[in-house]
Amino acid sequence: MQKTVKAKTNTCIIIPCYNEEKGLPLTEYENFLHENFDVILNFVNDGSSDNTLLVLENLKNKYPNNVNVISYEKNKGKAEAVRFGMQYSLEHFDFNYIAYLDADLATSLEECNEMTQNFKNGITFVFGSRIKRVGANIERKRSRFLIGRVIATAISTILKLPVYDTQCGCKVFTKELAKEVFTKPFISKWLFDVEIFQRIMEIYGREKSLEKMIEIPLKSWIEKGDSKVKATYFFKLWIDLFRISQLSKV
Repeated sequence: MQKTVKAKTNTCIIIPCYNEEKGLPLTEYENFLHENFDVILNFVNDGSSDNTLLVLENLKNKYPNNVNVISYEKNKGKAEAVRFGMQYSLEHFDFNYIAYLDADLATSLEECNEMTQNFKNGITFVFGSRIKRVGANIERKRSRFLIGRVIATAISTILKLPVYDTQCGCKVFTKELAKEVFTKPFISKWLFDVEIFQRIMEIYGREKSLEKMIEIPLKSWIEKGDSKVKATYFFKLWIDLFRISQLSKV
């Protein structure tokens, strides 16, 4: 495949998609693209069995300079879709920062893009956090919130890292850090967010990592639809978490 690099932009956002034909908020995407010309949206069609690819290609035809679509036939899971999108973008696009975001836009494109303003004083990794507080609009089913807090607390304890929300689907990296973090496949299809933190600690060391990352409470996060993670994975994730914790002792 011939390498083609588009003009430099500020941000490239990876958006993994699996059977999102009816779930993509196209109006939100189009409104954002009308106002933001220094952002590339790189959609990864993760082996969808519906018409997701057609919907994405139509969006690309409307915004050829700011939308890219890559696709493969077999579903590989969110972790690999994000990693593939990162690697493709690093090779084909020129940008300052690179992010990934859930296709349903539970976190808005605008807020994801605004996070790039936090890259100062040596920060190389910025991630959103779904903290329900006065002045924020965080809508989440109580059952999923409670399960999420149990998992998040366990993750924070095992990683020995004071992170409130490792699983929020909005994370932004400098281009240089992304090159190191997304080189090899992840252990888990769904807990890859945790492995990202582990890899960053391997790169910088535990203490230095705290100086290189910042957790930003989101202004808004609206839960949309049901999770694609099967309920039975709750019991399997502890195995994945143990395997990730054994990768290194930093």
